Amino acid sequence: MGDFKEIGKIAGAFVGVIVGAGFASGQELLQFFASFGSQGLWGSLVAGLAFAFLSMVFSTLGQAIHARSHKEVIQALLGRHLGGVFDLLIAFFLFAVTVVMLAGAGSLLQQWLGLPEVWGSVLATVATVLIVMLDVRSVIAFIGAVTPLLVLMVVIVALYVLATPRADSAALQAAAAAQPQGASHWLVAALLYVSYNVVAGMPFLVILGGQASSRRTALWGGVLGGLLLGVLMLAIASAMYWRMDTLGATPMPMLALATQISPWLGHLMSLVIFGMILNTAVGMLYAFLARLLPVGTTRFRWGSAVAGTAALGGSFVGFITLVGIVYPLYGYIGFALMACAFIGWLRLGRTRPGQAA
Repeated sequence: MGDFKEIGKIAGAFVGVIVGAGFASGQELLQFFASFGSQGLWGSLVAGLAFAFLSMVFSTLGQAIHARSHKEVIQALLGRHLGGVFDLLIAFFLFAVTVVMLAGAGSLLQQWLGLPEVWGSVLATVATVLIVMLDVRSVIAFIGAVTPLLVLMVVIVALYVLATPRADSAALQAAAAAQPQGASHWLVAALLYVSYNVVAGMPFLVILGGQASSRRTALWGGVLGGLLLGVLMLAIASAMYWRMDTLGATPMPMLALATQISPWLGHLMSLVIFGMILNTAVGMLYAFLARLLPVGTTRFRWGSAVAGTAALGGSFVGFITLVGIVYPLYGYIGFALMACAFIGWLRLGRTRPGQAA
């Protein structure tokens, strides 16, 4: 189709925003899927289908009202008062995810090169702030460009794991049970994972939709992004589960798997993970600042420097700790957002025929 390139750009950018430090490193997928053993793999399928639907909903809504920030869509869906509450919660979560990404950069450089965590966090902060100072189309292009590298690396690692011997299922289940879990049940964990990622990804997704040339490109860009995310989740969760007995308590399990194959592949995976950390940090910080300050202004650029510095300070809490606290908390908040958004989406479709569906 003629607009396939734009659809691919939207899908790649959406996946890039969601696939941050926790996803690309495997830490999120370890806690919310692989730690539940074989049942967690079913959870990744459920999550993938939910992502495809929800990403379609928010991208088409963003295109319908030509959204420049998540506030416009939230108020259109939920009304001024309830929308205002969720607007504040989402804005805070955008900043919190930025903090988690910077912490992930510190953990990455420590596991990869043995450097102090603060070095990786500072490096990621400087790069994130500089990229956010660019215009929105440059941000989208940057985010979409790194995603294919991650897809390639995941395919290589997953194929290697599939082609080599692994421990018996009882040993894998026992090793999985010893890992930290994001919820008490695999289905709850899968839904929580979708929920907090909707809270995190929705603000930038509606901006992507607002930039789309047509409703069709916004719709299929969202669907393709959600499906691609589901495939990546299943591949990473499967690879980690089948090597669960070798992972231990590492903060970057995908890096550990790549290093098991080859040291040079571990170095390449480290670079890809760092790129995905920047993907999510840039998307979250940009959407957070777009809610507060006029994009492209001097105030916006100064605001990015101030917010980046504040996020750096919060990152010193630690990556694994932040993943285990921030994401489940906002997952439960996100359940309410998804329910209200679905009802509001149906209402908006009736009142604005031909624009939202």
